[in-house]
Amino acid sequence: MPFSFKDRKYMAVITKIDTFAAIGAGVIGSGWVARALANGLDVLAWDPAEGAEMQLRANVENAWPALERAGLAPGASPARLHFVPTIEACVADADFVQESAPEREALKLELHERISRAAKPDAIIASSTSGLLPTDFYARAHRPERCIVGHPFNPVYLLPLVEVLGGERTAPDTVDAALGIYRALGMRPLRVRKEVPGFIADRLLEALWREALHLVDEGVATTGEIDDAIRFGAGIRWSFMGTFLTYTLAGGEAGMRHFMQQFGPALELPWTKLVAPKLTDALIDRVVEGTAEQQGPRSIKALERYRDECITEVIAAIAAVKARHGMRYED
Repeated sequence: MPFSFKDRKYMAVITKIDTFAAIGAGVIGSGWVARALANGLDVLAWDPAEGAEMQLRANVENAWPALERAGLAPGASPARLHFVPTIEACVADADFVQESAPEREALKLELHERISRAAKPDAIIASSTSGLLPTDFYARAHRPERCIVGHPFNPVYLLPLVEVLGGERTAPDTVDAALGIYRALGMRPLRVRKEVPGFIADRLLEALWREALHLVDEGVATTGEIDDAIRFGAGIRWSFMGTFLTYTLAGGEAGMRHFMQQFGPALELPWTKLVAPKLTDALIDRVVEGTAEQQGPRSIKALERYRDECITEVIAAIAAVKARHGMRYED
C-alpha cells in the first residue's frame, strides 16, 4: 500500500540543543562545526578521511576571526570541539545531528541507517544535501519521522540561509522543530514546500552557472568579466532585495503587473541556453585559467578571510539600514 500523508507520525523531538554532531568535516561540515561552536555548543565530529581532524581544526581557526566580529555566544570556544573515531561515538549523545557527506545516494542510505540506529530516538537528524531527495536516502533510516534536509550555503558559519524540508515519512512537527533550532543558531531557515531535486536556491544558481559557462565557452566574456557583471550590478541589489522585488521597482509606480506586461514578451527571445554546454578540455582550461588570473597570488585561505570580512560587513550594513526603516534583517 502506498504511503500517505495521514500515515505520518507526530513525534516529540529535542528542540533545545546543547551537543551538536557533525558527520563529515569537509568544507560544509566544518562550516557547520564553526557555526555550532560560535553558538556556544559542544560539538562532536567524525570524518573517515585521512587528516580530516587536522583540516577541520584549521578550517575552524580560519573562520574564527570572522565569527568573533559577528559576535560569539557566551562560552563559545574551539576547545569544545571533539573529534571521535566512529559514527556511533559521534551521534550517541548528540541532541542534533547534521550529516554533510558526499552527494552519493547509496552512501547516504548507508550512513543514515547507522546514524539513525545509534542516535537518541528524539534527536533530529539532518542532511546538508544540495539536491538529493530525503524520501530516497532516508529509506532505511530508523524513525524516519525525525529526519529532514537542512541545506546550507557556503560559508555555513556566516551565510544565514538554510533550506529545510522533510520526506514522505517526516513528521510535520520535526520540520517545525528544525526551523526553530536553525533560528537559534542564527540562521534564516526557508521551508521548501515540495520535494524537488535541487530545492530552490541551487536551481536558480544552476541556471546562472550554465549560462555563464556558455558565455565563456563562446568567447563572449572571461570568468572575471562575468563575475564583474554580477558583483557590480545585480549582485548588489540581490543582497538586500532579491529578484522579484527588484523587478517590481523596475515596473515603476504600476509595479510588477506593468513590468510583466512590458518585459514579459522578452522572455520568448532566444537569449539564454539553460542546457549546460559540453565540458570539453578547452572549456575547462579556459575556466581554470580565468579563475587563476582572478585569484592572483592570494591563497585560498586568504581569499576565505577576505570573503568572510566582506560578508560580515555587508550583513551588518544591511541590518543597520533595515533597522532605520523599521525592519528586521530577516524581513
